[in-house]
Amino acid sequence: MTSMGKDEERATVVYTALGDSTGVGVGAREGGGYVARLFERIKREQEDARLTNLCISGATTADVLREQIKPAIATRPTLVTLGIGINDIGHGIGVAQFARNYEEIIKRLKAETQAVIVVTNIPDISFAPVVPLYARETTRRNVELFNEKVHDIAERYQVLVVDAYTETHKIIPTHPEFFSEDGFHPSAEGYEYWAKMMWPTVKAAIAQ
Repeated sequence: MTSMGKDEERATVVYTALGDSTGVGVGAREGGGYVARLFERIKREQEDARLTNLCISGATTADVLREQIKPAIATRPTLVTLGIGINDIGHGIGVAQFARNYEEIIKRLKAETQAVIVVTNIPDISFAPVVPLYARETTRRNVELFNEKVHDIAERYQVLVVDAYTETHKIIPTHPEFFSEDGFHPSAEGYEYWAKMMWPTVKAAIAQ
């Protein structure tokens, strides 16, 4: 009976989301961010799935370590998503410090939970309307440098990566409606695309 109880507990998806405003859904008129939209899909697979969304608007990797990681571990998640880094770039945090913070987040999640971890790298924010034309190449290069660290850390710790950068680099120039009125955050359409992009990886993760 004890073994069966453990199996039943492990079968329930306990989804905990870490990250910034994109996880909160800032910019969407309805439907929330990618986290809420992913959870809708998860619920269709498993009705008793649970969600704890710890994402905070404006969060950096340092904020995840300071404010989100401890409560995340306490939820005993089976699935964790992490979407972070845009604000690190915006605040001028160096790539080396970003990498140290990011690795510490992943290291703690791996050591202190049994969760399958899915990370999304940083999308190509250089196309955002608020980014001046003269700054786009520099912004894109910064995103690429940060994403190199994300992929390196993910590979070393064997976590799943959704390549949001490649997808958004290809698709955003022809879909201006993916940005909200503030010219920076995704719109409802943008978040829906983001969730659709992540879903195959998340679906595979919850099937493990």
